[in-house]
Amino acid sequence: MKIAIFHANECDKKKCTSFKLEKLNKAYLFYNLNKIPKGAIVLNPYSEKAVSLEDRNAVEFKGIVGLDCSWNEVSESKKFFSLSKYHRSLPFLIATNPVNYGKVCTLSTVEAIAATLYITNFKDEARDMLDGFKWGHTFIELNYELLESYSEAKTSSEVVKIQNDFLESH
Repeated sequence: MKIAIFHANECDKKKCTSFKLEKLNKAYLFYNLNKIPKGAIVLNPYSEKAVSLEDRNAVEFKGIVGLDCSWNEVSESKKFFSLSKYHRSLPFLIATNPVNYGKVCTLSTVEAIAATLYITNFKDEARDMLDGFKWGHTFIELNYELLESYSEAKTSSEVVKIQNDFLESH
């Protein structure tokens, strides 16, 4: 499984999950947006399409690209959005990383990648991705019911419906 992360060097290296993933040989970092692997699922919170089981083949054969950067700057770049047609957002989940614990939809890079793996039914790989982080297991535990529901949805629209039904009931 190819896990690539565009890194803009805009974070505290001691708290950065991307650097740790690279150190653990679970991902590789790249520093030029033009180097986004073709056909990979690019995690982008501004994407209108949510990741779902229909992305499983792309994840398996092309990989996942996490983006570790300031979203305020990237969102202004039209070039960024034309680099891949496979941009996907993640549905509602709660962060468990020490910097954003309990915050809604403010996931660390490792949480976002693990969520993508889980939703596309690479559940063991998702757990493995979180190994090495003291709080990693908590992410799946806290979001378990939602992750399971999302992983059973066949399409992006079904994932969004599950998310919206959950938000309406809470």
